[in-house]
Amino acid sequence: MHGDIKRKPILFNTAMVQAILDGRKTVTRRAIKPQPTTVHGGKKGCVPLAFYFDCNRWVKPPYQVGDVLWVRETWWDQTDRDEYGCDTVVGYTYKADFSEEFVKEHRWRPSIHMPKEAARIFLKVTDVRVERLQDITNDQADKEGFKSVPCANCHGLGCSDCAGSGMQEPGLVDFMYMWDSTIKKKDLDQFGWDANPFAWVIEFERCENAV
Repeated sequence: MHGDIKRKPILFNTAMVQAILDGRKTVTRRAIKPQPTTVHGGKKGCVPLAFYFDCNRWVKPPYQVGDVLWVRETWWDQTDRDEYGCDTVVGYTYKADFSEEFVKEHRWRPSIHMPKEAARIFLKVTDVRVERLQDITNDQADKEGFKSVPCANCHGLGCSDCAGSGMQEPGLVDFMYMWDSTIKKKDLDQFGWDANPFAWVIEFERCENAV
């Protein structure tokens, strides 16, 4: 048992929304705040309801296995004027669905202000764990939505040009840049890639809207 299933919001930027829609993103990492110095979880292979941190603190993960998350993304509501002269919402437009040129020509509402009724993407949490940020593997970077590009010379077999990695541009590199771009400059020393913070690792799968 993992407790009662809850429905909670989660924020993603436009690039990550597109990765989810394309089926490329099935995991997300979020820095733990405040940062612990040590972490102890449950038995291997189990998802604990809480993680034991230093200073005798038990900290509950932001999401539990089975929770359904509704995605907040950059959006705009479409309105129509009724017979009484009042504006009524008749639909929603999502930034992730349009070209860069179209996006520049329109104003958008920030994702943080998206109401639940505007959500179109729902995710069921399948795993929750704690890891150091730099423990991420290339495979996990791919699941974060950053696909590795095979070396053009050896086609993934490994050669001197790619230092035997078989990759021209590992997805892990793009993940590193993305991660730091989401951290405020004043917080990079604590939560940036080089700081190697503890992070919640949340795996998920697409699901239908649960009533």
